[in-house]
Parts: sequence; C-alpha cells; structure tokens
Amino acid sequence: MVSGEQLQDWRSHAQQIEDEVARVVVGEQQILRLINVALFARGHVLLEGGVGVGKTTVLRAFARVVGGDFERVEGTIDLMPGDLVYHTYVDGQGKPRIEPGPLLRHGEQLTTFFFNEINRARPQVQSLLLRAMAERSVWAFDREYRFPHMTVFADRNKVEKEETFELASAARDRFLFELNMPTPTDAQARRSLVFDTRFHDVDGLLAQLTPSIVPWEQLNRIGAAIQQGVQASETIERYVLDIWQATETPLQFGIALDGVDMQQLILAGASPRGMSALLRAARVVAWLAGRTHLIPEDIHEVLLPALGHRVFFTPIYELRRQELAEALIARIVANVAVPR
Repeated sequence: MVSGEQLQDWRSHAQQIEDEVARVVVGEQQILRLINVALFARGHVLLEGGVGVGKTTVLRAFARVVGGDFERVEGTIDLMPGDLVYHTYVDGQGKPRIEPGPLLRHGEQLTTFFFNEINRARPQVQSLLLRAMAERSVWAFDREYRFPHMTVFADRNKVEKEETFELASAARDRFLFELNMPTPTDAQARRSLVFDTRFHDVDGLLAQLTPSIVPWEQLNRIGAAIQQGVQASETIERYVLDIWQATETPLQFGIALDGVDMQQLILAGASPRGMSALLRAARVVAWLAGRTHLIPEDIHEVLLPALGHRVFFTPIYELRRQELAEALIARIVANVAVPR
C-alpha cells in the first residue's frame, strides 16, 4: 500500500527527473513533460522528427536519469528477430558461442530499451518487439524471460523513406504516446544549440546528468497507486465517452475539416485500449498537478499524443495523417461539450 506521503515524495521525484533532463535539453519542455507522464503511466513512447533534432539525446537522457539497466538497438534493414534475443560469436578457441541478446542479457534489471530508427527494422523485428512491449516477456532458450520494469523508447526518422518499413497499426497502438519533436523555435534555444559548445558533445553532455536519481524498481508500484488514487467524476466519464464517440463519428458532433469528406475520413476510431491509455496518462497529469480528481484540462493535455495515432483514416486520407490527426483532435476539443 502506497501512502499519500509517499505519493507526494514521488511527485517531487517526478519533477526532479524532468528538471534534470531539462539541464541538457533546451526548447523541448512539452516533450519532456509528456515523456515524464508516460514514464509514470508505465507506457512506451515513440518519438519522431527530422534528422538531428535531438530525439536520441532526449531518450538517452531519460534513461540515464531514471537508472536501472539500459539497452540500445539500431534499426537496420538486415536486423533479424533473433538478433534481439541471442548473440552468436566465435570464441578465442574457435568454438561457436551463443549468449543472450539485448532483450535478455539484463533480465529483470532492464528498465529502458531504446530502439533507434525503428522504421528501418523489418516487420518481423517489429513484431517481436510488439510482444515484448505488450507482455514484457519473451520466450527463448526453452524458458520465459521477463522484464517487468522495461519501458520501450523508440524513435522514427520521418524524413527518409527509402529502405524503411512503416509501423503496422497494431505496433503503433502499443505505444502510449506518439510524439512529434520539432526543431526548437525559441531564439535563445536555437542560439544555445548552435553556439554553446557543450551541446556539440552528446556523450559529454549526458555525463553531466545525475544518474539513477529515483528507485526505479518502485515505478510499477507507484504507477499503480497513481491510477488508483486519481478519480473521475460521472461528468468526466460522460465527457470521455463523448470524446471516444467523436473519434468514431465526428459528424455527430458537428466536426468538419476543410477539404475533407467527413463521411469518408474515419476507417476506425480509438479502441478501448486507446481510451484506457488516454485515462492512464490523464491521471498522471492530474497527479503531477497535486490533484486526486480529473479535470478536462488533464485530458486535453494528452489527447493528441495518446489518440492521434490511434484514429485510423481511409487510404485516401492516410497520407495526410499527421495534419489531419492534429486538426481532428483540435476540433474534438472545440466541439465536444466540456463539463463545468
């Protein structure tokens, strides 16, 4: 049983994590807050953006600050599913050896699994990762390996399309959040990134961070306590159900987008799992604000990152996914009656 005092202490820990990462990441405060929310909601994060905007740096920074064992895999076209599970080599005596691969070698100490450029990996590799994300376990060497504390961070290069494999809908749905990381627009942040030489050495920059500032092995227990401790009123429940309905039948709520045939837009709305993810994240937002009840603003803060990738468009509109998802979520917020 987690006491209110312990949750208060952990709220301080959560802010400490965010503040520590912000020491080496400038101009991305909203991204840092949402990754922190996902960490305490015990969900996985897919981060996408252009080349060189700092996606890898952000994820490595969180891994260092949270602590526990860290593993990183580079997505390449020749990566095979077995490469995540075992590693083969020839030893000094010329004998073949097999050892656990990156998913298995740390056992239950694995807290952060970072998959760099996930869209460069084949669908078979993505499928194995999908199971590991969903069940936090894999079967290998005639036994089950479990990693109950693992959070998967992945990034996706949205610029290059050659020799890449788009993630299947089922794989994207396993990520609590899908976040778009833009190039910073703040003038001071841009000046620092270009002219402050400490941002030019990523390894040196990350070495400045205090490692393992929280007892990471307690994150699951704290995450569960947050979910139990933050309540939703009947009016909030009705509001969330209306949002769900709006992702399926936006016309029912008077939602229209310029240049879009709304009758032909939606292939499938958010799933029950997607709505559950939305509420998990919103409860963490409320907890971080020191509340034990949800308000509409908690839901609004995580609506796009939690549901934007979980509403599926018909093929004619799928190529405009990012633009239309953002526009649709904005119209849902504006059109669905907010309880007061």
